[in-house]
Amino acid sequence: MYDVTIIGAGPAGISASLYAKRANLNVLVLYYGESNLEQAVKIDNYYGFKEGVGGEELFNSGIEQAKNLGVQVENLEVLGIEGQENSFIINTEKENFETKTIIIATGNRKLKPNILGIKEFEGKGVSYCAICDAFFYRNKKVAVIGNGKFAVKEATELSHVAGNVTILTNGLEKPECKFDVKTNKIKAIIGDERVSKVEFEDGSSIEIDGIFVALGEAGAGDFARILGIIQKGENIQVNEEMETNVPGIYACGNITGGLLQVCKAVYEGAKAGLTAVNYVRASKE
Repeated sequence: MYDVTIIGAGPAGISASLYAKRANLNVLVLYYGESNLEQAVKIDNYYGFKEGVGGEELFNSGIEQAKNLGVQVENLEVLGIEGQENSFIINTEKENFETKTIIIATGNRKLKPNILGIKEFEGKGVSYCAICDAFFYRNKKVAVIGNGKFAVKEATELSHVAGNVTILTNGLEKPECKFDVKTNKIKAIIGDERVSKVEFEDGSSIEIDGIFVALGEAGAGDFARILGIIQKGENIQVNEEMETNVPGIYACGNITGGLLQVCKAVYEGAKAGLTAVNYVRASKE
């Protein structure tokens, strides 16, 4: 059982981990894939670096700092989160972790495919959350767009309800899974009031009742929808203490919107870490 688990190892997530660990809590950081920070060639407007600092250097230094303090840092893809009575279970590609609190610091990396019809049919057959909307597709034909572990996880969730599940990789490599997979490049999503068909660039097509988008890895928005966290647009809503509307879950960094800068992420991470510390301590009293 971890006291605090942070999803994301950028400035917000690592800052949160440092404050939580220094409060003598059991802290876990999970991250996966490339951070937006790593793509910054040089940062000249962050305090303390007279000649600037490379984004990749800053990212890696933060992770090493957390490890040196005793924070457990794991490079694992988070596939889902389950709420328990007094804790949460975080599902990853290799194992599950139980934690008292969660700090979401993944940034906002919601990916949408550039496919004709996707935007037009959002809410009319196009969805981004299997656990949220699977109920509406009982015994119907659905497809999942994606080719990673997250796509397979969403397909598995849908398979318990839907009559038929197909994974569409949209030209990408076929994943290892038990589902029917089509690797054809998608041309368009077709329908009248709702989705009814997927057309491929090779001229073929399939009849479909619903499409679930699961590109790349699960992001903050995906976790928010699963857990019932209130969002405003693409951002997670938090108060001044970085608390979401779900007790024990906090968010910080780019996912909360506003100034998308390292300085803001570090502050919010520190605030989220301290708020989580107070929550954990109060639960022990």
